[in-house]
Amino acid sequence: MKKVLSGILLVAMLCVVGSISRAQDAASGEKTFKAKCAACHGADAAGKPAMKSPSIKGKTADQIQKEISTSPKHASLKSLTADDVKGLAVYLATLK
Repeated sequence: MKKVLSGILLVAMLCVVGSISRAQDAASGEKTFKAKCAACHGADAAGKPAMKSPSIKGKTADQIQKEISTSPKHASLKSLTADDVKGLAVYLATLK
């Protein structure tokens, strides 16, 4: 019984740690988004048709990294770290 309770406690702790980590990533991603992306993609990431900037809501880290690394429009973003991109993806995934 003690082993079962210990296992349940361990899983619960890992879930809490994961939630805290995602919250920190989202907070970091929001800061990066506001500083580097919102001017073109809008405060809500829905895009700005007049600027021909698409919506980036819900993009994955892989999609964001690919766009940053391949688009000349995003040359100034090449300095973002993998953690910055992960934070952006976590934040963008929270937008509805």
